[in-house]
Amino acid sequence: MRIKYSIAICVAVLVISCKVQRSASTNITSPSLVTQGPLWGAVWQQKASEYKALCFQAYNTARLQLDMILKEPQDKPLALVTDIDETILDNSPYQVHSSLKNEEYSDSSWIVWTKRVDCDTVPGGLSFFQYAKSKGVSVFYITNRLEEEREQTLKDLQRWNFPDATNDHLILKTAGSGKGPRRDKVAANYKIVMLFGDNLSDFSSVFDKKPQDERDNQTRDNAAMFGSKFIVLPNIMYGDWEGALYNYRHALPAGQKDSIITANLRKY
Repeated sequence: MRIKYSIAICVAVLVISCKVQRSASTNITSPSLVTQGPLWGAVWQQKASEYKALCFQAYNTARLQLDMILKEPQDKPLALVTDIDETILDNSPYQVHSSLKNEEYSDSSWIVWTKRVDCDTVPGGLSFFQYAKSKGVSVFYITNRLEEEREQTLKDLQRWNFPDATNDHLILKTAGSGKGPRRDKVAANYKIVMLFGDNLSDFSSVFDKKPQDERDNQTRDNAAMFGSKFIVLPNIMYGDWEGALYNYRHALPAGQKDSIITANLRKY
Protein backbone atom coordinates (compact mmCIF):
# COMPACT_ATOMS: atom_id res chain seq x y z
CA MET A 1 0.00 0.00 0.00
CA ARG A 2 2.83 2.38 0.87
CA ILE A 3 4.46 1.76 -2.50
CA LYS A 4 1.19 2.38 -4.37
CA TYR A 5 0.56 5.48 -2.29
CA SER A 6 4.08 6.80 -3.02
CA ILE A 7 3.68 6.16 -6.72
CA ALA A 8 0.35 7.99 -6.72
CA ILE A 9 1.94 10.99 -5.00
CA CYS A 10 4.83 11.07 -7.52
CA VAL A 11 2.42 10.94 -10.45
CA ALA A 12 0.33 13.75 -8.96
CA VAL A 13 3.42 15.90 -8.40
CA LEU A 14 4.59 15.34 -11.98
CA VAL A 15 1.17 16.23 -13.39
CA ILE A 16 0.98 19.41 -11.31
CA SER A 17 4.57 20.28 -12.24
CA CYS A 18 3.87 19.88 -15.95
CA LYS A 19 0.77 22.04 -15.67
CA VAL A 20 2.72 24.76 -13.86
CA GLN A 21 5.51 24.67 -16.43
CA ARG A 22 3.02 24.76 -19.30
CA SER A 23 1.18 27.67 -17.71
CA ALA A 24 4.43 29.55 -17.12
CA SER A 25 5.61 28.97 -20.68
CA THR A 26 2.41 30.38 -22.11
CA ASN A 27 2.87 33.56 -20.07
CA ILE A 28 6.41 34.17 -21.28
CA THR A 29 6.71 36.37 -24.35
CA SER A 30 9.89 36.94 -26.30
CA PRO A 31 11.27 40.45 -25.89
CA SER A 32 10.82 42.64 -28.95
CA LEU A 33 13.89 44.07 -30.63
CA VAL A 34 12.13 47.30 -31.53
CA THR A 35 10.80 47.97 -28.02
CA GLN A 36 13.47 46.39 -25.83
CA GLY A 37 16.52 46.93 -28.04
CA PRO A 38 16.67 50.69 -27.38
CA LEU A 39 16.99 49.93 -23.66
CA TRP A 40 20.46 48.48 -24.23
CA GLY A 41 21.28 51.53 -26.32
CA ALA A 42 20.20 53.78 -23.47
CA VAL A 43 22.30 51.78 -20.99
CA TRP A 44 25.32 52.24 -23.25
CA GLN A 45 24.64 55.95 -23.73
CA GLN A 46 24.22 56.58 -20.00
CA LYS A 47 26.91 54.29 -18.59
CA ALA A 48 29.59 53.50 -21.18
CA SER A 49 32.75 55.57 -21.01
CA GLU A 50 33.32 54.55 -24.62
CA TYR A 51 30.21 56.51 -25.60
CA LYS A 52 31.59 59.62 -23.94
CA ALA A 53 34.96 59.05 -25.62
CA LEU A 54 33.36 58.89 -29.08
CA CYS A 55 31.47 62.14 -28.43
CA PHE A 56 34.62 63.91 -27.24
CA GLN A 57 36.44 62.56 -30.30
CA ALA A 58 33.77 63.99 -32.61
CA TYR A 59 33.82 67.44 -31.03
CA ASN A 60 37.62 67.53 -30.71
CA THR A 61 37.82 66.80 -34.44
CA ALA A 62 35.29 69.56 -35.10
CA ARG A 63 37.36 72.07 -33.14
CA LEU A 64 40.51 71.21 -35.11
CA GLN A 65 38.57 71.63 -38.35
CA LEU A 66 37.05 74.92 -37.26
CA ASP A 67 40.43 76.35 -36.29
CA MET A 68 41.75 75.57 -39.77
CA ILE A 69 38.67 77.10 -41.42
CA LEU A 70 39.01 80.29 -39.38
CA LYS A 71 42.48 80.86 -40.82
CA GLU A 72 41.04 81.14 -44.33
CA PRO A 73 39.48 84.30 -45.84
CA GLN A 74 35.69 84.08 -46.11
CA ASP A 75 33.19 85.95 -48.28
CA LYS A 76 30.12 85.19 -46.12
CA PRO A 77 29.42 84.89 -42.39
CA LEU A 78 30.20 81.40 -41.11
CA ALA A 79 27.62 79.07 -39.62
CA LEU A 80 27.40 75.65 -38.05
CA VAL A 81 24.23 73.59 -38.47
CA THR A 82 23.45 71.05 -35.80
CA ASP A 83 20.75 68.55 -35.04
CA ILE A 84 19.54 68.53 -31.42
CA ASP A 85 18.48 65.10 -30.17
CA GLU A 86 21.39 62.74 -29.47
CA THR A 87 23.68 65.34 -31.04
CA ILE A 88 23.70 68.01 -28.33
CA LEU A 89 20.87 66.89 -26.01
CA ASP A 90 20.61 63.40 -24.48
CA ASN A 91 17.12 61.85 -24.51
CA SER A 92 18.06 58.39 -23.25
CA PRO A 93 15.64 58.61 -20.26
CA TYR A 94 12.77 58.65 -22.74
CA GLN A 95 14.04 55.43 -24.31
CA VAL A 96 14.35 53.80 -20.88
CA HIS A 97 10.81 54.84 -19.97
CA SER A 98 9.34 53.56 -23.25
CA SER A 99 11.23 50.26 -23.22
CA LEU A 100 10.25 49.46 -19.65
CA LYS A 101 6.63 49.96 -20.71
CA ASN A 102 7.26 47.81 -23.81
CA GLU A 103 6.24 50.71 -26.04
CA GLU A 104 7.57 52.05 -29.33
CA TYR A 105 8.10 55.73 -30.04
CA SER A 106 5.03 57.93 -30.41
CA ASP A 107 4.74 61.70 -30.87
CA SER A 108 2.44 61.94 -27.85
CA SER A 109 4.77 60.14 -25.43
CA TRP A 110 7.76 62.03 -26.83
CA ILE A 111 6.12 65.40 -26.21
CA VAL A 112 5.37 64.37 -22.62
CA TRP A 113 9.12 63.84 -22.25
CA THR A 114 10.26 67.09 -23.90
CA LYS A 115 7.82 69.10 -21.78
CA ARG A 116 9.82 68.02 -18.74
CA VAL A 117 12.79 70.09 -20.02
CA ASP A 118 15.08 67.52 -18.44
CA CYS A 119 17.65 66.61 -21.11
CA ASP A 120 21.30 66.21 -20.24
CA THR A 121 23.91 67.39 -22.74
CA VAL A 122 25.89 65.17 -25.10
CA PRO A 123 29.54 65.14 -23.94
CA GLY A 124 31.68 67.79 -25.62
CA GLY A 125 28.87 69.54 -27.47
CA LEU A 126 28.21 72.51 -25.24
CA SER A 127 31.84 73.57 -24.87
CA PHE A 128 32.43 73.22 -28.61
CA PHE A 129 29.50 75.38 -29.68
CA GLN A 130 30.33 77.99 -27.05
CA TYR A 131 33.88 78.03 -28.42
CA ALA A 132 32.60 78.44 -31.99
CA LYS A 133 30.38 81.33 -30.96
CA SER A 134 33.32 83.02 -29.23
CA LYS A 135 35.06 82.96 -32.62
CA GLY A 136 32.16 84.72 -34.32
CA VAL A 137 30.57 81.62 -35.86
CA SER A 138 26.76 81.44 -35.80
CA VAL A 139 24.91 78.28 -34.74
CA PHE A 140 21.63 77.06 -36.23
CA TYR A 141 19.59 74.23 -34.75
CA ILE A 142 17.74 72.23 -37.41
CA THR A 143 15.63 69.57 -35.74
CA ASN A 144 12.67 67.35 -36.50
CA ARG A 145 11.01 68.31 -33.27
CA LEU A 146 7.53 69.69 -33.90
CA GLU A 147 6.46 73.33 -33.77
CA GLU A 148 4.47 72.64 -30.60
CA GLU A 149 7.77 71.75 -28.92
CA ARG A 150 9.38 75.12 -29.61
CA GLU A 151 8.95 76.54 -26.11
CA GLN A 152 10.36 73.55 -24.22
CA THR A 153 13.16 73.09 -26.74
CA LEU A 154 14.32 76.68 -26.32
CA LYS A 155 14.12 76.30 -22.54
CA ASP A 156 16.33 73.21 -22.65
CA LEU A 157 18.90 74.91 -24.88
CA GLN A 158 18.87 78.11 -22.85
CA ARG A 159 19.18 76.49 -19.45
CA TRP A 160 22.45 74.92 -20.64
CA ASN A 161 23.60 78.22 -22.22
CA PHE A 162 23.85 76.94 -25.78
CA PRO A 163 24.69 79.88 -28.07
CA ASP A 164 22.13 81.38 -30.45
CA ALA A 165 19.28 79.63 -28.64
CA THR A 166 16.66 81.95 -30.14
CA ASN A 167 13.57 81.54 -32.29
CA ASP A 168 15.44 82.73 -35.38
CA HIS A 169 18.11 80.06 -34.99
CA LEU A 170 15.79 77.18 -34.02
CA ILE A 171 14.36 75.66 -37.21
CA LEU A 172 11.75 73.01 -36.46
CA LYS A 173 10.03 70.43 -38.65
CA THR A 174 7.18 71.82 -40.73
CA ALA A 175 6.47 69.77 -43.86
CA GLY A 176 8.30 66.44 -44.03
CA SER A 177 11.32 65.21 -42.13
CA GLY A 178 13.86 66.10 -44.85
CA LYS A 179 16.17 68.88 -43.73
CA GLY A 180 17.47 69.96 -47.15
CA PRO A 181 15.16 72.98 -47.64
CA ARG A 182 15.92 74.19 -44.12
CA ARG A 183 19.65 73.91 -44.69
CA ASP A 184 19.22 75.84 -47.94
CA LYS A 185 17.48 78.60 -46.03
CA VAL A 186 20.52 79.01 -43.77
CA ALA A 187 22.93 78.74 -46.72
CA ALA A 188 21.26 81.71 -48.41
CA ASN A 189 22.91 84.08 -45.93
CA TYR A 190 25.71 82.04 -44.37
CA LYS A 191 28.48 79.71 -45.39
CA ILE A 192 27.76 76.42 -43.63
CA VAL A 193 31.20 75.10 -42.75
CA MET A 194 30.17 72.04 -40.72
CA LEU A 195 27.09 69.99 -39.95
CA PHE A 196 26.50 67.87 -36.84
CA GLY A 197 24.11 64.98 -36.33
CA ASP A 198 23.48 61.40 -35.27
CA ASN A 199 21.56 60.50 -38.44
CA LEU A 200 22.93 60.62 -41.99
CA SER A 201 20.00 62.73 -43.19
CA ASP A 202 21.29 65.48 -40.86
CA PHE A 203 24.06 66.05 -43.41
CA SER A 204 22.70 65.65 -46.93
CA SER A 205 19.47 64.87 -48.75
CA VAL A 206 21.23 62.03 -50.60
CA PHE A 207 20.62 59.95 -47.47
CA ASP A 208 16.92 60.77 -47.01
CA LYS A 209 14.73 57.65 -46.69
CA LYS A 210 17.08 55.53 -48.76
CA PRO A 211 17.24 51.71 -48.54
CA GLN A 212 20.05 50.10 -46.60
CA ASP A 213 22.33 49.31 -49.54
CA GLU A 214 22.03 52.83 -50.96
CA ARG A 215 22.78 54.36 -47.56
CA ASP A 216 25.93 52.25 -47.47
CA ASN A 217 26.91 53.29 -51.00
CA GLN A 218 26.36 56.99 -50.29
CA THR A 219 28.36 56.70 -47.08
CA ARG A 220 31.31 55.25 -49.02
CA ASP A 221 30.96 57.89 -51.75
CA ASN A 222 31.04 60.67 -49.15
CA ALA A 223 33.75 59.12 -46.97
CA ALA A 224 36.01 62.17 -47.23
CA MET A 225 33.30 64.40 -45.74
CA PHE A 226 33.15 62.57 -42.42
CA GLY A 227 35.41 64.26 -39.91
CA SER A 228 35.85 67.31 -42.16
CA LYS A 229 32.41 68.80 -42.88
CA PHE A 230 30.17 66.06 -41.46
CA ILE A 231 30.58 65.36 -37.74
CA VAL A 232 28.68 62.24 -36.67
CA LEU A 233 27.63 61.49 -33.09
CA PRO A 234 26.86 57.92 -31.95
CA ASN A 235 23.24 56.84 -31.44
CA ILE A 236 22.38 53.16 -31.24
CA MET A 237 18.93 53.73 -29.71
CA TYR A 238 17.07 54.82 -32.85
CA GLY A 239 17.46 56.42 -36.28
CA ASP A 240 17.06 55.87 -40.00
CA TRP A 241 19.55 53.01 -39.73
CA GLU A 242 16.71 51.08 -38.07
CA GLY A 243 13.94 52.35 -40.35
CA ALA A 244 15.92 51.33 -43.42
CA LEU A 245 15.90 47.71 -42.21
CA TYR A 246 12.13 47.46 -42.68
CA ASN A 247 11.88 50.05 -45.48
CA TYR A 248 10.59 52.80 -43.16
CA ARG A 249 7.28 50.99 -42.66
CA HIS A 250 6.99 52.28 -39.11
CA ALA A 251 3.33 51.25 -38.80
CA LEU A 252 4.19 47.55 -38.99
CA PRO A 253 3.59 45.56 -35.78
CA ALA A 254 6.66 45.18 -33.58
CA GLY A 255 6.75 41.42 -34.13
CA GLN A 256 6.83 41.82 -37.90
CA LYS A 257 9.63 44.37 -37.67
CA ASP A 258 11.55 41.93 -35.47
CA SER A 259 11.15 39.16 -38.05
CA ILE A 260 12.36 41.38 -40.89
CA ILE A 261 15.39 42.53 -38.89
CA THR A 262 16.48 39.07 -37.74
CA ALA A 263 15.95 37.59 -41.22
CA ASN A 264 18.53 40.01 -42.62
CA LEU A 265 21.26 39.51 -40.03
CA ARG A 266 24.44 37.52 -40.58
CA LYS A 267 24.51 34.48 -38.36
CA TYR A 268 25.84 30.96 -38.20
